[in-house]
Amino acid sequence: MRKTVFLMMVLVAMTAAAKTKKKPVAESWPDGSVMAAWFKDTTKVDVATLGRQYDVTDYGVVRDSTRVQTAAIQKVIDRAASEGGGVVVIPEGTFLTGALFFRQGTHLHVEGRLKGSDRIIDFPWQTTRIEGETCTYFCALVNADGLNGFTISGHGTIDGNGLAYWQEFWIRRKWNPQCTNKDAQRPRLTYISNSSNVTIQDVHLVNSPFWTNHIYKCDHVRYLDCYIFAPTENIWEPDPKRGAPSSDAIDIDACTDVLINGCFMHVNDDAVVLKGGKGTWADKDATNGPCERILIQNCRYGRVHGCLTLGSESIHDRNVILRNCYTERADRVLWLKMRPDTPQHYEYVTVEHITGHCKRFLFIHPWTQFFKPEKRDDMPLSRCNNIVMRDIQVDAETRFDVKTSDKYELIDFFVDGQPVVF
Repeated sequence: MRKTVFLMMVLVAMTAAAKTKKKPVAESWPDGSVMAAWFKDTTKVDVATLGRQYDVTDYGVVRDSTRVQTAAIQKVIDRAASEGGGVVVIPEGTFLTGALFFRQGTHLHVEGRLKGSDRIIDFPWQTTRIEGETCTYFCALVNADGLNGFTISGHGTIDGNGLAYWQEFWIRRKWNPQCTNKDAQRPRLTYISNSSNVTIQDVHLVNSPFWTNHIYKCDHVRYLDCYIFAPTENIWEPDPKRGAPSSDAIDIDACTDVLINGCFMHVNDDAVVLKGGKGTWADKDATNGPCERILIQNCRYGRVHGCLTLGSESIHDRNVILRNCYTERADRVLWLKMRPDTPQHYEYVTVEHITGHCKRFLFIHPWTQFFKPEKRDDMPLSRCNNIVMRDIQVDAETRFDVKTSDKYELIDFFVDGQPVVF
């Protein structure tokens, strides 16, 4: 009898404990809204679950690093799409190509080296996005539009083969100091647009002629353990300090719900860049848009201009977190680019648990390069607000390099819980 009573007491105690056990606290965005469980999922896509694998060498593509085989590789992609989808495999070896276009249900798995042609004629031009504008420009090496579930995987390399493009850019810039990126014809490495549930994992993305990765109007995109590199010097003999121009690591353009986890970035421009539009009426243009719910974590930076950069082609960025990252020698960690010709609003940005070395931790200056203000009577005042920095263990030559302007206001900046006024 006593044994039965004792067991009942234990059962009651366990039931009570179970009822009072606290549930894990959900993570929040800087504005207090709950972060979806999706952001905790860093599980890699199992390529074996993506369907039939199409090794390109089984379909007439040969291992030849000197022959441009765009048509042959595209034919494999189209065949995979017509047969219900699957994985286009780039095996060991080097395969030279121009622009490739992936279809719904197709994926890219790289074991060897997919190398871009150094002739711009191999990259057709069409309506696309460049520098915050919808315009006609050259396609990327890897293109995907309107896809759901697209994946790029493998421990191989997508190589933009950018040297000739970089050198041609610097020659143009020397001849004409006002030369812009559009004036020097260069393809991007990857361009993914109007797509959802995208994963880019494990691959080496190197030597892009222009921006390395560009996503536009996408949602639920993950970059997992990628290696992103472009040289920062010694590519142009008259001036060895020159590197790969405008080789941004990841450009996020009018996108929502993006996770960047465990990546290495070393490029001759900014690393993670938020974009969405530029110009005096950019906020009225439906092809533009905000960037929201962006999480960058557990990354390592070599030399970059900015670890996290908002702008310069950006209209509204909200709920952005950079955390648990290490910088070897970034020029800036957080860079807020303020264009005088564009209504901009950057809000609820948190930078925390950062270690390493940099020149300047926070950098805010009026933008001075290639802008064109126009008359607008109701031009909104740009604003940066609710910017939080905490637990920063970075050896910085300059902690804050901030300039104010009558074109924007800086309010509600906090460092380790204390307000900072500029």
